Amino acid sequence: MSVFLVIAGLALLVIGGDFLVRASVGLSFKLKISKLVIGMTVVSFATSAPELLVSLQAAFDGISDIALGNVIGSNIANIGLVLGITAIISPLTVDRDFYKYNWPMMMLASFVLYYFLKNDQVLTAIEGAIMFTSLIMFLFLLIRSSRKLTKAKLDEIDDGLAVVSNFKIVMWLIIGATGLYYGSEWLVEGAKRLAAAVGISDYAISVTVIAIGTSVPELAASVIAALKKEKAISLGNLIGSNIFNIASVLGLTAIVKPIVVNPQTPEILSTNIFWMIAFAAVLVPLMLIPKQFIISRYKGMLLFGAYLVFIYITLQ
Repeated sequence: MSVFLVIAGLALLVIGGDFLVRASVGLSFKLKISKLVIGMTVVSFATSAPELLVSLQAAFDGISDIALGNVIGSNIANIGLVLGITAIISPLTVDRDFYKYNWPMMMLASFVLYYFLKNDQVLTAIEGAIMFTSLIMFLFLLIRSSRKLTKAKLDEIDDGLAVVSNFKIVMWLIIGATGLYYGSEWLVEGAKRLAAAVGISDYAISVTVIAIGTSVPELAASVIAALKKEKAISLGNLIGSNIFNIASVLGLTAIVKPIVVNPQTPEILSTNIFWMIAFAAVLVPLMLIPKQFIISRYKGMLLFGAYLVFIYITLQ
């Protein structure tokens, strides 16, 4: 039964995430927002919705391990698994703005999260509010900067989504939200039962099975974007999603209910959060050596290989 709940939960998250991404992109196209901003904001928020619902559900259930493990594991999966596979399918060209805004914000959010957790073993409501407010300020600056540098062009718009009716967008939002809500409930419940049945901690399950499951929308959005040569959406979605996961998912969850580090899972602060920071940090040398601003197929294989090593070590 636990395996069925996990599979059914993952399936609903995939379906819900897909509909939510479609609705979000369709809506943003109607507002004529550029692709980079779409990837960093609308698509990132939509694909981070599963993490948010899973973390909130886990927090309400009193399982802070799953809330933390889900975000840390998902951020690792977004770079190691999703970016790795996306680059293997289609090499990515990196925009220079990546180094000016996106990557520094991702690193800052990662270090701030570590500091807040290490300081007193809890992410308080005030700290959550600080993180969420910082995200809003970052998005404001990002959108303002984008509008100064480039105007959204009509030829950037996918005709299939540009002509979608408002009714369809609303229906997609409803279907997506419903799928994500029930998917997150079933996934958390199934993961709890699975962890108890096989003797693996809630945290180990959350940082692997649940993290991969909630990263499926990012994988789907990024692979589809890469295949359609929409590289700005693909990379922007992943980096933006990592920022959203920390500042929005954990920030909002902590505001609702403070997240306490379980003393029985010291690996949260001793190893796994450093894996998350390392995967984020390695992007800069990876993009500069040997060929600048290109994430080639072999670099994608390196990221994917490193992710497999992380999974193996975590489940030991």
